[in-house]
Amino acid sequence: MDGVLVLEDGAFFRGERFGGPVDRDGEVVFNTSLTGYQEILTDPSYAGQLVTLTYPHIGSYGVNPVDIESSAIQVAGLIVRDYHPVPSNWRSDQRLGDWLGKVDVPGLFGIDTRALTLHLRESGALRGVIRDLSDADELPFVGQASALPAGAAADALTAMALEAAAVPSMAGRDLASEVTCDAAWSMGPKDARWHVVVVDFGMKKNIGRQLVQAGCRLTIVPAHTTASEILAMAPDGVMLSNGPGDPEPVEYAVDMIAELLGDVPIFGICLGHQLFALACGARTYKLPFGHRGSNHPVRDLHTGRVEITAQNHGFAVDGGSLAGTGLQISHLHLNDDTVAGVRHRIHSAFSVQFHPEASPGPHDSHHLFKRFVDEMIRFSRTR
Repeated sequence: MDGVLVLEDGAFFRGERFGGPVDRDGEVVFNTSLTGYQEILTDPSYAGQLVTLTYPHIGSYGVNPVDIESSAIQVAGLIVRDYHPVPSNWRSDQRLGDWLGKVDVPGLFGIDTRALTLHLRESGALRGVIRDLSDADELPFVGQASALPAGAAADALTAMALEAAAVPSMAGRDLASEVTCDAAWSMGPKDARWHVVVVDFGMKKNIGRQLVQAGCRLTIVPAHTTASEILAMAPDGVMLSNGPGDPEPVEYAVDMIAELLGDVPIFGICLGHQLFALACGARTYKLPFGHRGSNHPVRDLHTGRVEITAQNHGFAVDGGSLAGTGLQISHLHLNDDTVAGVRHRIHSAFSVQFHPEASPGPHDSHHLFKRFVDEMIRFSRTR
């Protein structure tokens, strides 16, 4: 079936549909990872987004029950260049398109993803809609609705662009409340030395796996859990997870983190990093098109080491707002000099904008989980 992606500025991209035969809306973003489409699709940080994969060949290794980062597909839709419907991998138990179709998540293939990515880099992340397309033969594969000659197809695309413009913006949206767990649950051996409370703003499973491998048992709690409730669990440390959306409206979490600061070691990742900075008095802002992929270089300002990292975020901490917050920049993104990590000058607390657990992505930053354990060791010795 013919389909089309139409952006709020009237740009359109023709393709063919696979997966769920449904209409979906969302913010259109791109990810530059070469592998890991299954992990990307199940990452809660992508809630409300139509994800474009810049690697052209998608679906060739199918889908399996292991390589997932949450209990469900989280993206609003998937956009690819070449979809391979017949997987060739011994671990695969179903096709990517079938997996999407079972939960009504639409996909588009045959899209000129290079043109789409360049458009998003120049214009910034845009809201878009995935729709069926009639009279496809009358249209170019890539174009601008306003440049088409008058007719039913041009009118339909213009109407779709208006629908895209009406999609709620990511700015101002608390999506963490929508993807967090419903109730507390546990992970890891009960006799582990360190007890970590993980506040779930949209936690990827590999964060939990990395903490367990570092010697921790975990209590994962919903995003609205209060500081007093967390301290009543007697944790040795608190992890602030990744998650989707704008950090500023997640005020309940900012208040919770501010209350915890100094009482327990804190480690924040992605949205957790942004919330930690807000709790200390810093500001955040929306990036033009965000950082999404597993090839982002970051410099550790303490060691001078450059690590290749996995990233997925559309907001960042304003480095110019750190004065008087007690925070210092610990990591810089080398592509655009944005803040990629901070640590507190007094309290045992630090955070990073990137994903040290990766999945998909390189393992350069796995050592940060050991660093968190070292922080808990040092903190326990002062008590």
